[in-house]
Amino acid sequence: MDGPVPELTDHAEACASRLHEADRVLLASHIDADGLTSAGVASTALERAGIQFETVFCRQLDADAVAEIAATDYETVLFTDFGSGQLDIIADHEDAGDFTPVIADHHKPAEEVETEFHLNPLRFGLNGATELSGAGASYVLARALEREDQDNRDLAALAVVGAVGDMQDTDGGLHGANAGIVAEGVEAGVVEEGTDLLIYGRQTRALPKLLQYATDVRIPGISNNEAGSIEFLTELDIDCRDDEGEWKRWVDLTGDERQGLASALMRRAIASGVPASRIDDLVGTTYVLTRETEGTELRDVSEFSTLLNATARYDRADVGLAVCLGDRDRALDRARRLLKNHRMNLSNGLQWVKEHGVRVEENLQWFDAGDEIRETIVGIVAGMAVGTNATKNGVPVLAFAENEDGDVKVSSRGSYVMVRNGLDLSAVMREASRAVGGDGGGHDVAAGATIPNGTVEEFIAEADRIVGEQLG
Repeated sequence: MDGPVPELTDHAEACASRLHEADRVLLASHIDADGLTSAGVASTALERAGIQFETVFCRQLDADAVAEIAATDYETVLFTDFGSGQLDIIADHEDAGDFTPVIADHHKPAEEVETEFHLNPLRFGLNGATELSGAGASYVLARALEREDQDNRDLAALAVVGAVGDMQDTDGGLHGANAGIVAEGVEAGVVEEGTDLLIYGRQTRALPKLLQYATDVRIPGISNNEAGSIEFLTELDIDCRDDEGEWKRWVDLTGDERQGLASALMRRAIASGVPASRIDDLVGTTYVLTRETEGTELRDVSEFSTLLNATARYDRADVGLAVCLGDRDRALDRARRLLKNHRMNLSNGLQWVKEHGVRVEENLQWFDAGDEIRETIVGIVAGMAVGTNATKNGVPVLAFAENEDGDVKVSSRGSYVMVRNGLDLSAVMREASRAVGGDGGGHDVAAGATIPNGTVEEFIAEADRIVGEQLG
């Protein structure tokens, strides 16, 4: 079997063989959308392979978390969507005979440490930030776990959700190793790849809200303007309301109506002086999960990933995993309630940043939200703040928030332009955090860390120095 990512096939099969040899497996995964879908893919594949397992989730895979895992009586531990950046910690426990690790991850590995069963695209010349997500690595492993009479290609749907949730589709859609997974999802009849309006909420939002909240490409008079959005829709030669007078959603429109609305939106953008390069961003590659009900959050991969983020980040990883595993009743209802709360918290968090602003250093900018923004979503808020008038363009953003243990969570966000100029936030987070007694890692464009309380200023100084060296 060549597999969806040929570069990883041989090593994936070695990892799968090790899991098949295990009496039972502890599956440990991260809590974001990529982590939840990674767990969903891996747990389904393990169950289909007849391998007994238990699943646990960790916000941060630090020394304490790995020690807790080592204290269990599992001889084999499968880490998904983390583990690579903590190889030095994991290797110590492996050397002590606590467990054998199998890792399916895409983050930057800790240097000068290795383990035998380590499935990571970065080890095979692929970019883990743009070409393969944690869920993608788990999917490659899932394909290798197949028995002769099994076909795990349907799990490509979750892998695509994970990749989009990890923002790997920001440059014209999914590409690289991700494209192979998309192709298998299409072959399996679970993924549909197309070209459509690139606005969040096409499945669920009423048209005025869809346009009002479409702020990635800001169109004067429509973006952040409910009355303007309604006026724009009313003037179109398109029936935007149903028979009961309620606003339709994008998914309710016919193909011709969608094309007409998109064309009118582009004309308005041109007339408003929006740059041509930004107007092109209004339309692009989209992914639909064909087995999910039309008009629900689960049909569109972007909305699905946001729904998942609203679960584990609020200590309900069990709900998110249940949705990934197919629960469309109680778990989905609970996830939707969490999503409503999540959206409110994100809105409040972004408003807090706008009101309090950021502090700009020589090479970076930052804000410390304390306990005003939940530490599990402060990174999302930081990403939302990038490109708004609350932050300075062209400078990486660091966000700080208190965690429940009394330490400080750090999240950092950059851009691919900065990365091309030399920025590597994974190295910044790891080196600066370890300089103050913490730990961190991630991707070059987005990374995180946990540091002791009282070390923020020292951490900022060290991070600012490292960023300066990278971009200097």
